[in-house]
Amino acid sequence: MGYGLQLREKQKVKRIYGIQERQFRTYFAKADRKKGITGENLLVMLESRLDNVVYSLGFGASRSQARQLVRHGHILVDGKKVTIPSFQVRAEHTVSVKDRSRKNDYVRQSVESARGRGVPEWLDLDAEAFSGKVRALPTRDDIKIPIQEQLIVELYSR
Repeated sequence: MGYGLQLREKQKVKRIYGIQERQFRTYFAKADRKKGITGENLLVMLESRLDNVVYSLGFGASRSQARQLVRHGHILVDGKKVTIPSFQVRAEHTVSVKDRSRKNDYVRQSVESARGRGVPEWLDLDAEAFSGKVRALPTRDDIKIPIQEQLIVELYSR
């Protein structure tokens, strides 16, 4: 029961954030080295990836679409183009959509649907300017996805 449940939880998190096994293992190792609770550190690191922030701000309708927007150079962080989906966004970073990309129908529809869905408390969205600011890194309470991170920590502690 224990191992299967732990493995399923890890696979669920990998699928939600769209990352591969090796990258997940690297995130876990970094989270383990950081001070604090390993499981919470892991979730905060995953949640503050650029592709996830773009999705949370509503510039992409899904995490995979947000990842593609980042990959294709439509996203700016503090005015500079960033094409790496795993880029770690920090507090006070401003994430915006390039001027030319604001005309994109998919981006416009996603921003409209984000207004109804809402934006996490740790982010500020300026829908008219197609930009958002990271107020602070998310805490465990800000992450609403039902994840039992303790099971993942137990799996890697074997």
